[in-house]
Amino acid sequence: MSRRRAILALQVVLLAAMLVFLSFEVHGSWGDLRPRLEDVDLAHVTLSAGILSAYYLLFVVGWVAIMRAFALRIGYADAVGAEMLSMLAKYIPGGVWTPAARVVACKRIGLPPGPVLASVGYEAGLSAIAGVIVFALALPFAPAVDLPVPFWAIVLFALLLLVVLHPRIYGAAADRWLKRLGDHAIPRLPARTAAAVLVYYGVTWLLGGLVLRELCLAFGADVPLSAVAYLGGASAIGAIVAVLVVFAPSGLGVREGAVYALLLAYVDSATALVVVALNRLLITGVEAALLAAVVALRRLRRAQPAT
Repeated sequence: MSRRRAILALQVVLLAAMLVFLSFEVHGSWGDLRPRLEDVDLAHVTLSAGILSAYYLLFVVGWVAIMRAFALRIGYADAVGAEMLSMLAKYIPGGVWTPAARVVACKRIGLPPGPVLASVGYEAGLSAIAGVIVFALALPFAPAVDLPVPFWAIVLFALLLLVVLHPRIYGAAADRWLKRLGDHAIPRLPARTAAAVLVYYGVTWLLGGLVLRELCLAFGADVPLSAVAYLGGASAIGAIVAVLVVFAPSGLGVREGAVYALLLAYVDSATALVVVALNRLLITGVEAALLAAVVALRRLRRAQPAT
């Protein structure tokens, strides 16, 4: 009973912290966005919100595939709920809250915390590598731009992740760590599964690029369709920077600063600023809406009489 109360208390603290930092996030983004709202094309904003929702719903499939490789079964709706909870937890300063929220959500449906945590590492690493690959392939075809970090550092980071995530390294390290915690060891992630998920995440980053392009079009910028891969890679670079700078909440800060710098290849500074502000508001809103939809679906299922 005491353990159950501790988990419940953690959930309450996590929810309260998310609400506090989300309020700061929305307030900051709205302040930058409000002066340009009269110029925005709502049709493009609506389309970008729809594409962003599709991105999240498809991104979850990659994590489900990793979980199944670990012999962990999770329903799609539960996976979406756990993913969105962890996404919202990233607004709390400190990188520990994102995986902690995923573990808490999965523990409620009876999944062991250790393997779940290991799966989150694979998900984040493979997604980051895929994003760097997309960006590297698109960069030669994009206009000249000053990168927020040296390109060699981005490639080196991806190569380091590739080595660390090798099953013989990451799997063995995870097993030793889980053994100390008295938790389950994880099966090795098959190379075929890892390669398939890597390619799959590369495709999902293209959706992220479509979101940014639609937001640029919403403010009258002329961004060609050929820029989608570059913009998707820019989103990935921003996400990687946000993970590395663990002390900052995922608001209009380090992540948006990186995306802002990369957007300057196609738009002026004023447009880049409002695009990253609106993008952050859309991300926050879509994550919250998807989580709310999962919660509502669960309640509806519980309310239905058993047949």
